[in-house]
Amino acid sequence: MMRRRGGGLVGTMARTAVIAGTATAVSGAVVGRQQRKANEQQAATNAQYQTQEQQGEIEDMQAQMQAMQAQQAATSMGVPAAAPAPAAPGNDLVGQIQQLQSLRDAGVLNDAEFEAAKAKLLAG
Repeated sequence: MMRRRGGGLVGTMARTAVIAGTATAVSGAVVGRQQRKANEQQAATNAQYQTQEQQGEIEDMQAQMQAMQAQQAATSMGVPAAAPAPAAPGNDLVGQIQQLQSLRDAGVLNDAEFEAAKAKLLAG
């Protein structure tokens, strides 16, 4: 009797199963590696966007602070300690009250400060 070299049908099926299992494992590893790479790139992109957003917020805050400082400087310069005698008392008083109103509207003065400053103008 002669022996077959190939191992028959069962041997062929076994080899095919081993090859298919190996191919599946290799493709799974490749897909996993690609997925990890994509996740790392996405995380880097998200971090970059967050950094840019935070920088924008910081710039906005700095601009607001500069505007508030300029407003406070203008307020301190615009309200002298001893006001000179106005040429037209009625118009100057109205202008000063309007200026106080605009400062209150801008949030520089609260209602109590506005009322105190207005009373001081009216009494002075």
